[in-house]
This record gives sequence, structure tokens and C-alpha cells, in this order.
Amino acid sequence: MEVFLQQLINGLTLGSIYGLIAIGYTMVFGIIGMVNFSHGDVFMLSAFIALIFFMLIASFFGAAMIVLALIFVLVLAMFFTALWGWTIERLAYRPLRGSFRLAPLISAIGMSIFLMNFVQLVQGPRNKSTPPMLNKSITLIESATYSVQISYKQIVIIVTTAVLLAAFWYLVQKTPLGRAQRACEQDRKMAALLGVDVDRTISITFIMGAALAAVAGVMYLVLYGVVSFHDGFVPGVKAFTAAVLGGIGSLPGAVLGGLLIGLIEVMWSGYFSIDYKDVAAFCILAIVLVFMPSGILGRPEVEKV
Repeated sequence: MEVFLQQLINGLTLGSIYGLIAIGYTMVFGIIGMVNFSHGDVFMLSAFIALIFFMLIASFFGAAMIVLALIFVLVLAMFFTALWGWTIERLAYRPLRGSFRLAPLISAIGMSIFLMNFVQLVQGPRNKSTPPMLNKSITLIESATYSVQISYKQIVIIVTTAVLLAAFWYLVQKTPLGRAQRACEQDRKMAALLGVDVDRTISITFIMGAALAAVAGVMYLVLYGVVSFHDGFVPGVKAFTAAVLGGIGSLPGAVLGGLLIGLIEVMWSGYFSIDYKDVAAFCILAIVLVFMPSGILGRPEVEKV
């Protein structure tokens, strides 16, 4: 039981990061119907932005300011990553919005390759690490053979995901921007006829998704303390899998899918072979989609004739 509880905490922590990335996938897909395959590399880019600012602050103020600097680094990473998200939307996606469906997909894959190689060229191919952060932990259960612990970094990641999910749910459901986003999701042409600035709404959606990816990048850096230029592909694919599993287009579904993918991965690694943890996650996805094609919380599409 102690091992199960510890793996449960670890899975919720990892799943929270996947959920934050998955929200960006599901928001963009819900509005323009396109899978932004460069979103995983935006997450990787945000981790490098956070790393640069964190090392600058640590070099000027020393280790005593590490914990206080995290908030400042988080704000800076969200701002600069959101700027990248806006730029990507304007340059790579907006000119192709009215073209055939494969064109934005090819553009997204090309942007993903560009971001990965850009970071490799600027930062080098080696892993970049940070000093240990928030390593203290709280012992929840103590036994003769095993102790269940939750670290401060895990608490920060889980609480941050819960707060951001609540904030974005309120934003989408209760604010004029959220109504504009939901209107564009249902019918962009009709929303434009009713006075909604569709281009502005889509740009803000990309900015919001990139800002959430930046939060995930900072949390990833805090959790593992190391990042590399190819760290965007695998978390990006798993986050997209989480969005599909939870029901792409649903914010709670994206976080639920992220938590499930994280739990499956960690539980499989703890009880079975770690070599097949990714296979297990994708097998669960296939099984769920056989019986629930729209995902766990997704809504079936209605064809208008």
C-alpha cells in the first residue's frame, strides 16, 4: 500500500505537467480544428527560457534567492513564451488558415523541427541542468520498510495545475473572451458576422496555450532539474495523447487525460517493466477510443447538413 500511495503521488505530479501541455492542444484544436504539433517544442523552448532567467538570477543573487526567484522566472517565461506563441500563429498558421487541411499540419510539423533545431543551435546539444530546488519533503506515512513522502516541488506542481485549471475554466465559461472563443469553436463565420474579432480571438488562444506550456516548462525544470533540446517531442506526444484520451476540446478532459497518462506511466514503471510504460499508455488510449471515440469527457461532433 505504501508503494502504491507513493506511485500515486508521483503519477499525479507527472500527469499535472502533461495536463498543462494538453490544455494548449485542446484549446487550439477546439477553435480552429488543427493539431498544433509544434506545441511540444514550445514547451521545451519555455523550459530553456526559464533556465536562462533562473541561472541569471541565481548568479546575481546567489542560492538564497532561488525559491523567491521561481515566481519571477515563471512570469518571465510565460511572457516570452506567449510572445513566441503569438509569432508562430501569425507567421506559420494564419496565412494557411483558409487553405486545404494538410497545409497547417505540414506547417506545424515544420515549425516543430525549426524550434528544435533552433534551440540545439543556440544552446548546444548537451543537457542543461539547474541547482536542486525545493528538495525538502513531507513524510506522510512511516513504516519499518518504506515511507511515503511528498516533496515541496510536487505540492507546487499539483497545486499550480489545480489553480490554473480553475482559472481557465472560469475564463472560458464566464468572461467575454471565453464566449468569443466558444463562438469561434462553434462557427467562426457566424461569430465574425456577429462582431467577434476571429483573428484576435485565435491569436489570444495561441498566447494562452503558450503561456500554459511555459508553466509546464518551469514545473518540468523544477521537477527534473535538467532539460535538453529534444525534450519537447515525447512530452508533446504524450500531452496530445492525454488531450485525445480526455476528449479533445474539453479543458477538464485535457487535465483528466494528463493525470491518467501520468498515472499509467508511473504505475506501469513501478510494477512492471519500465521499457513498456509508453506502450501501456497508448494501449489504454486505443482501448478507450474503441468504446468512447470522443474521449472520456469529449462531446460527439454533430454533422450539419
